[in-house]
Amino acid sequence: MKEANVVYVIVSREFKKFLREKGRLVSTIARPLIWLFMVGGGMSRLVTPSMELPYMQFIFPGILGMTILFSSIFSSISIIWDKEFGFMKEILVAPVSRFSIVMGKALSGTVLSTIQAVIILCLFPFLEIKLGLAEVLGTVGICIIISFCISSLGIVIATFYESLESFSVIMNFIVMPMFFLSGAMYPVKTLPKVLMTITWLNPFTYGIDALKHTLLGSAGIYDFPVLVDLSVLLVTSVFFVTLGALIFERKK
Repeated sequence: MKEANVVYVIVSREFKKFLREKGRLVSTIARPLIWLFMVGGGMSRLVTPSMELPYMQFIFPGILGMTILFSSIFSSISIIWDKEFGFMKEILVAPVSRFSIVMGKALSGTVLSTIQAVIILCLFPFLEIKLGLAEVLGTVGICIIISFCISSLGIVIATFYESLESFSVIMNFIVMPMFFLSGAMYPVKTLPKVLMTITWLNPFTYGIDALKHTLLGSAGIYDFPVLVDLSVLLVTSVFFVTLGALIFERKK
């Protein structure tokens, strides 16, 4: 019960911070909308996927994944913020397990990212994507798994940085490559072999592919069976949570 209470307190604290920072919600939602309607609308004039599918429908799973990716990474940046203002030291000296701290941070990022992803998901009727209740619930479930995986990864990354100025490093060398090398904007099969190999090593690729199953399953544009996608995401999540707990344990 004590460990569960620790997780609850961390999640509650991050959720309250999120509600107070309304600009964060606006910016997180505005980014995928710009990519979807401006970039996607422009590229749809130039790019035609090999399958019979409008380009804006093709990139919708990627745009949904973008929302999760950026919001999850933003949530993990709170660790750097807590370091600068001393809150992290207070948590680390508390008589609680490091695993509960990591789980609390990961679940808080999962909750916030999923909420924002659901808002973007509501755009599917405007793109003429036909989804039933089962597809919508399946998509939300996959969003939760992706959010937890990316939030766990973000926690591991954030433990190696001590200042907020390092955020640009995370953005330029981690987040953007993860997004572009995931099949979000173009089919993975069209990439050169070197980039295709890197894409297969990217856990975010399997999240995008899982979203393609639920959102565009009838088009057959996915690259892996959905069980493979979910297995990779779950195994990766366990690995990052365990690694994060071990890193925090060394920061006693």
